[in-house]
Amino acid sequence: MHSQLVVIGGGPGGYAAAFLAADEGMDVVLIEAEGRLGGSCLLRGCIPSKALLHVARVITEVEELNHDWGVTFGSPNIAIDQLRARKEKVIDTLSGGLGSLAKSRKVTVINAWAKFADNKTISLEGDDPSIPDGKQITFDHCIVATGSVPAMPGAFDVGSDRVMDSTGALNLVDIPETMLVVGGGYIGLEMGTVYANLGTKVSVVELLDGLLMGADRDLVRPLARRLKTLFEDRIFLNTKVGGLALRGDKVEVTYEGPGKFGTEQYDRVLISVGRSPSTHNIGLENTAIQTDQRGFLVHDEHLRTAEPNIFVIGDAAGEPMLAHKANHEGRHAVEVILGHATVFDKRAIPAVVFTDPEIAWAGLTVEEAKRDGINHTVCSYPWAASGRAQALGRTEGLTKWIVDPESERLLGCGIVGAGAGELIAEATLAIEMGCVVRDIAETVHAHPTLGETMMNSAEVFFGTATEIYKPKKKPAHA
Repeated sequence: MHSQLVVIGGGPGGYAAAFLAADEGMDVVLIEAEGRLGGSCLLRGCIPSKALLHVARVITEVEELNHDWGVTFGSPNIAIDQLRARKEKVIDTLSGGLGSLAKSRKVTVINAWAKFADNKTISLEGDDPSIPDGKQITFDHCIVATGSVPAMPGAFDVGSDRVMDSTGALNLVDIPETMLVVGGGYIGLEMGTVYANLGTKVSVVELLDGLLMGADRDLVRPLARRLKTLFEDRIFLNTKVGGLALRGDKVEVTYEGPGKFGTEQYDRVLISVGRSPSTHNIGLENTAIQTDQRGFLVHDEHLRTAEPNIFVIGDAAGEPMLAHKANHEGRHAVEVILGHATVFDKRAIPAVVFTDPEIAWAGLTVEEAKRDGINHTVCSYPWAASGRAQALGRTEGLTKWIVDPESERLLGCGIVGAGAGELIAEATLAIEMGCVVRDIAETVHAHPTLGETMMNSAEVFFGTATEIYKPKKKPAHA
């Protein structure tokens, strides 16, 4: 069997690449080791976690009504089987839709494990009927979109499902009485939020001195305050997990650090210390393709590997390991294969943490600007001044722009607050277009909305924000 383009991996990057190539008239084969399309994002990541976070947020809103608005509801009764089934229905609906789209586009989907036999041949392992006779396929071009898997340090792998990675946590086997989240990154905090709202006593341990160390500290502070209440002050920073051990139906955790020392037992432990690229056991040794120290495939600005006809996208290509980045890389790789003059050079790739409140940022962060010595001005607008935030009872938020004070060009944006992930798109577009801060300040935003805070924070740069008094600082020589 031969194809113009073979895509290995049916996740957000892989199916985006396959579909665009088919739309452009190419003969496309999409190889996916699982029985359905969607990849980690849809099947055991972004989508199921957001479905459960929606449930957690509604529970929180009911509690806020009880506490703040005088509208009283009873305590929630969690039907775990029905909750799990509803989550699975979301996955099945979206994955089934992808399968139908592949069929409509005449993309050949093969369910198999793919390994390079050489730089123009792939061997297919498995016994699915979709695998062609001979169990090999040759290609003109190939895109590697194999994704990533949750990292599980050997010291934590005790051979019990009571020690989970994110996939295990999303299976929602039960609602444990107690759970420890190892790692203060976005995946651990999102899943910790879900379980805490479902009734679990959640604790978090983090080796570093703060949560979400990739985000600016002023964005993390409102979330940290809220999580401190949700997790009932069980967040242990500067603390190492020395080891895990099974003690009957409990997991005993040994702590080493100033945040917590000694041992404590939990019903379940979630290991959330990052993800590793799925680039092993795919036959790279039979090609000239190289990997870096972390296992990412080495590539150029066109996403081309050392084999000119083989490209890499998504988590296998490197940080940031985000579905929307993979999607755009997949489309870009196809454009290169088609001979279009293009490079993957994005000024802003947004990141969103779907906790409550959400945190979102795009472009340059303040921490990056300080580290790299980039001259910048920060224009922050507190949501306490927003009429919409006051009406919602969500005034802990903040919107800020990072601006070049000389050119007034927008360098970055950061938002913390309810729905921050929906607001960051405007900032991403503005940064990509090379807008100056006045472009945002003079764009009419609907009132009353949280989107107004994008305009309001831009006005802070000029010292003219209507709802707060913050005059622009005059130069020292004036």
